[in-house]
Amino acid sequence: MSPVATRASGLAVSPIRRMAVGAPDGTVSLGLGEPGWPVPLVARQALAAAGAAEGALPYGPNTSSPELVAAVRDQHAAAHGIPGLSTEQVMVTSGSQAALFALFCAHVEAGSTVLVPDPGFVSYRSLAHLCQARAVGYRLGEGGALDAWQVETALEAHSDVSLVVLNHPANPTGGMASAAALARVAEACARRGVLLVSDEVYRELWVGERPPGLHDTAGVDAGVVLGSVSKAFGAPGLRVGWAVGAAELLAPARVVHNAMTTAPARPSQEAATALLRAADEVLAEARGHVRARWALLARVAPHLLPPDTSGGGRAGFYLWLPLPDGVPPEETTDFALRVRDTSRVTTVPGDAFGPAGAGWLRVSLGGPLEELDEGLARLAPWWKA
Repeated sequence: MSPVATRASGLAVSPIRRMAVGAPDGTVSLGLGEPGWPVPLVARQALAAAGAAEGALPYGPNTSSPELVAAVRDQHAAAHGIPGLSTEQVMVTSGSQAALFALFCAHVEAGSTVLVPDPGFVSYRSLAHLCQARAVGYRLGEGGALDAWQVETALEAHSDVSLVVLNHPANPTGGMASAAALARVAEACARRGVLLVSDEVYRELWVGERPPGLHDTAGVDAGVVLGSVSKAFGAPGLRVGWAVGAAELLAPARVVHNAMTTAPARPSQEAATALLRAADEVLAEARGHVRARWALLARVAPHLLPPDTSGGGRAGFYLWLPLPDGVPPEETTDFALRVRDTSRVTTVPGDAFGPAGAGWLRVSLGGPLEELDEGLARLAPWWKA
């Protein structure tokens, strides 16, 4: 048997999906972070048209269809107020996960340090490990918000940082990033010549006020911003994402992505193009679905509703829930399993997202409303009303 390469050793199945293994029959999942509302009509129509077309189904350009690239450019330019954005500043990928992978492989040196939010999306640490780099967590502020001072402190403590990852609105905390914090982090990274990657796949799922983004705050040269049709556009199964930033930063990542997969599937590209061209309508509808889910939480389990610490409303569909009084942080996973096996509802233990997540659960509100209603009703009694 061939030995496992060092870069792959130590990796395991995502703890998010691992919670489903061994779950009792009839368990309601509040663990997986994906939209549970219907795929928008324009995407379904584009997929139907692709299926009905006769003739060949070629790979297409490595850079993806010109129509899709232009649609990403136009939507990003409009959302961030960036006139003159070029298609060379857009890299379409097989989901934002592939954009992350390509950027890490292109810019993270073995033995270097990658700064990631703690708690933060599990793949950031995994990708640093695959690049044989060290993932070092920086703490978040109140409500999971970006704390620029924590990033600056981590940059000062490590002279070998190759990449900094931001995630806002954040997975798992739902925390925001203020314009001032984004500007400070961008300036700190630029001063040290460190690549800044801002994962903003939940940005358009706002309730109240649209959160600021890196590019509308600090300009397109401040770093690379990630987007996707998986969350706000309600189509995770299409596997279409993108990275927007300086052309010279994207160029080596394009080569990595081409080596990994030539481009997203053509029918997915056509459906994603349709979604982006109808962005105003699709995103407004998606925000309605998100509002409905937060309203359901307020109705079914109001004692679980966290305060709005940002002052600008909420974004995304994650409830970052502290453990009940009396449950110590070191029992986070055990508690999540007790809830699963006793009440038949899955959540994700917060320490899956980093050491600072101990003492918390991530609850996804994104699923179908009927399942969410039932899942919250099962979950709520574990906390005192």
